[in-house]
Amino acid sequence: MADYAEITYAVADRIATVTLNRPEARNGYTIRMADELGAAMDRADRDEDVRVVVLTGAGPDFCVGADLSQGGFDFDPDEGPGREWQEPAGRCSKRIFTMNKPVIAALHGAAVGGGITITLACDYRLASEDSRFGFVFTRRGIYPEGASAWFLPRLVGMGTALDWMISGRVFGAVEAGEKGLVHTVVETGTVLDAAYELAREIVEKTAPVSVAVTRQLLYRMASAGSPFPVHELDSKLIGGLGTNPDAVEGVLSFLQKRPPSFGMRVEKDLPDYLPWLEK
Repeated sequence: MADYAEITYAVADRIATVTLNRPEARNGYTIRMADELGAAMDRADRDEDVRVVVLTGAGPDFCVGADLSQGGFDFDPDEGPGREWQEPAGRCSKRIFTMNKPVIAALHGAAVGGGITITLACDYRLASEDSRFGFVFTRRGIYPEGASAWFLPRLVGMGTALDWMISGRVFGAVEAGEKGLVHTVVETGTVLDAAYELAREIVEKTAPVSVAVTRQLLYRMASAGSPFPVHELDSKLIGGLGTNPDAVEGVLSFLQKRPPSFGMRVEKDLPDYLPWLEK
């Protein structure tokens, strides 16, 4: 069992739960938390027993953003342009972006600044009725981080992203749901249950390799200049289904009216021609 100081990590029923665990500081984001979140996502992605990750926070708030009371972050303003330092919220959001496993964020209380930008790469964001959100950077004289200027317009449209980011205002769960930032708003106190219900459905009814390829197809190919390169890739994928055991099992289980039992594994069975895989 890995040793974490500012998060917790647990696996049950093929679901990994990653919990921000600084409730005394309203789960204020720190460098150590960023590093531990990255390590936890690596761990979940490598573990074939894990199918889904649920990301949540201990205490009444999900995360109130960067905790500068801990002495600031680890940047050196004298290093100048071209340095390799990368801000910590983006370290987390980029790692979630590259995941082969879906990630469900269960949000409650405050999720502002880095406390919302780290979740923008998640596949689902579920919110409780007491949730409050804000991209508050302009009200602090700083700048959006976590690659949020890339993620947010893709989720809610440029007009809403401009409103939220330029004004820096805090808004509630209803507006977040109406604009598409969160998928579902549930009664306060039930968001983690809702996240686990969704996670169990994914575990029980979907194929891990199919999920991994699909989530990356959506992210990696959505910005293609035309549908042609996307169709070239999905033609390869569909053309190989005749020798794909999960595809055979998916059809058989449907015809036989039984739950599927998918045997392919992400670690060894991803198609080797996917353009985003490291060579």
